[in-house]
Amino acid sequence: MKARPLFALLWMMLVLWPLASRAADVQATLDRNRVELGETVTLNLRVNGGGMVPAPDLSALSGDFAVLGTSSNTSISIVNGARSAQVTIGVALRPLHVGTLRIPPLSVAGSTTPPVLLEVVPPDPTAASSGRKDVFLEAGVDPQGGYVGQQLVYTVRLFFATDLTSGSLEDPQLTGVDVHPLGNEINYQAERGGRRYNVIERRYALTPQRPGHQEMPPLAFQGEMVDMADPNAFFGNATPVTASSPTVAFDVRPIPAQAGQTAWLPAHALQLSLDGAPTHGELRVGQPLNLVMSVQATGLSYEALPALSLPALDGATVYPDKPVNGTRTEGPWLVGRRQQGFAVVPSRPGTLTIPETTLTWWNVAEDKAEVARIPAQTYTVLPAAGAPAQQPPATPVAPAEPVVASQPMAGMAGLPWRWIALGSLGLWLLSVLAWWWLRRRPSAPVRTPPTQGAAPAAGPLRAAFLTAARGDDSARQAASLLAWARAERPALHNLGELAQALASEPQRAAIAVLQRKRYAGGEAPGLGDQLAKVFRDGFDWGTSDGSDGASPLPPLYPFNLQR
Repeated sequence: MKARPLFALLWMMLVLWPLASRAADVQATLDRNRVELGETVTLNLRVNGGGMVPAPDLSALSGDFAVLGTSSNTSISIVNGARSAQVTIGVALRPLHVGTLRIPPLSVAGSTTPPVLLEVVPPDPTAASSGRKDVFLEAGVDPQGGYVGQQLVYTVRLFFATDLTSGSLEDPQLTGVDVHPLGNEINYQAERGGRRYNVIERRYALTPQRPGHQEMPPLAFQGEMVDMADPNAFFGNATPVTASSPTVAFDVRPIPAQAGQTAWLPAHALQLSLDGAPTHGELRVGQPLNLVMSVQATGLSYEALPALSLPALDGATVYPDKPVNGTRTEGPWLVGRRQQGFAVVPSRPGTLTIPETTLTWWNVAEDKAEVARIPAQTYTVLPAAGAPAQQPPATPVAPAEPVVASQPMAGMAGLPWRWIALGSLGLWLLSVLAWWWLRRRPSAPVRTPPTQGAAPAAGPLRAAFLTAARGDDSARQAASLLAWARAERPALHNLGELAQALASEPQRAAIAVLQRKRYAGGEAPGLGDQLAKVFRDGFDWGTSDGSDGASPLPPLYPFNLQR
């Protein structure tokens, strides 16, 4: 009865003793006991005996270290016929602060490792320049200060003298500062401390949004490097490597008082232009003048630039086109551009003046305010093509002196004056009776015939319009239609007033389609046939001539630049 408990005890000792001895044979070492802040260190956990070793719990390291990754390697050796195995778990660590850091005991393969100490010192600023580091980062801001809204250039460079198999570099982030990448990264070689390095350079546009002292925090690089002189490199054994950039400080100044109350535009260069003016300086009524206004600034994105517009013009209507905006990169600078097209349609002959346009901006290179200027432009507006020439007023002719007969005309006394008087009285009575009879009849609406009252020149102008309607030139169609209408209603200034003066809905709809085709650039198939059909018999005038009211449309582009 006592043999069975004794046998069980012996069996437990035989089975658990090897496991206990194997669990106790665990070592924890560091590849270096002293590192600089920003460098990495590898913690090697070695378990003798081989077999499957579960991943250890590394949560106790999070207070002082950043765990970058783990790797596992198994080695087997046979000496004098004796076989042995060893499992090595490598843990890449990056210290988070300076000081003597303690790696606490860790539970590995059923055993606990002893604590390990690591000394972390501040980075040596001369190590990079002396070429003693394999991987390091440089960073800087140019210029080292500026105004709110002014673009600064932040540059970070990664230097490495080893073979990197992988790596990642953080992007800068700073509260109160807009960060925008500037183009692609640049690759080149440079020398530091007599040692040749490969360099990867990245540039970012920094746009501060508030004044004060700013500090760009360090950027972290994490990667893996391989020493090609190491025989184990062939099997993909890479060493983790990290680096940190220095903290970069810069000061942001508030908007200067000299900038005034205008839009704040801090730029290295700014151009304001207006293109499309005719060289001869002459326009015609109804024919659009296509102008393009542009503003371009170096060191600003297009969102920071004001919208463009033309003021209301006396004697013309302004139709803005769809704006074209964008920001591109030129070297280390953002270049923002706004472009706005306008169709200026003169409404009457005479003189048309586009006033001067100015834009105040701040030259950060000269640190002073400057004014971009578009000079005023004046044009001579001629009558519409095909319109009748205005005749000069006739010279008044003095009435002839009354001729007084020197003697009574022969035969005057013999005229039948009595019969003439009676005939006149009879005609007057007939007129009164006719008027009384017409007043008693029920009244009916009488519409003026389409061509009634047309000017003598309306015939050729009508033919000119019908000829233009058969084509596809919307400007010519509009000009010839307005010229024909003004021959009957001289007070009309544009097609909008013509549409208001018409009573026919088809005629007004055709004018609306014509206006959209001219200024919106849309397709209008069959417009020529529609115009010829609805205006074939002339204009269907309403009760208003269309010139006694303002345009029913609100301002199309209310924003105006400082003038």
